[in-house]
Amino acid sequence: MNVFPTAFRDLIILEPVLFKDERGFFMEAYNQRTFSALGLNYNFIQDNHSKSRYGVLRGLHFQKAPYAQTKLVRVLSGRILDVVVDLRAEEPTYGRHLSVELSAENGRQLLVPKGFAHGFVVLSEHAEVLYKCDEYYNKDSEGGIRFDDPDLKIDWSIPHDRIIISEKDLKLPQSYRHNHWDKS
Repeated sequence: MNVFPTAFRDLIILEPVLFKDERGFFMEAYNQRTFSALGLNYNFIQDNHSKSRYGVLRGLHFQKAPYAQTKLVRVLSGRILDVVVDLRAEEPTYGRHLSVELSAENGRQLLVPKGFAHGFVVLSEHAEVLYKCDEYYNKDSEGGIRFDDPDLKIDWSIPHDRIIISEKDLKLPQSYRHNHWDKS
């Protein structure tokens, strides 16, 4: 497994080794021993799976403590632009975002630690996304930021008029500045 650190503490890109031949490929997407050897000690307890079409934007979402989640995100089919925003006020990267393309073809995964808002937009005709979580979903602890926060200036890599977003996500707060992640 190749590990690519980012400028954000604990936010990393993982690239499993793909074994390809004329039949297709094989990869080990997750192995607890491998993760532990890399110092990544998470107890993943829930998998979430979504299928969406081009232009669907899901996010930016997070869970507040004590139900905050670390997520391991990967794409099973298609490709997405995965975006995270650091909400950890004590970090020098607070209020900054990172965008990374994840696809079934590149096999990359994004490990999103607690304290980040997370979202993605589908860049291909369809995409299936699977992510592991180390905490159960709790409706009362959900939070979010609108995808078009003017301070973040996220380039979602598709025309604005092609974005498909839920009514619920359109009602999210307009600014990340109203969302600080609290560890308690």
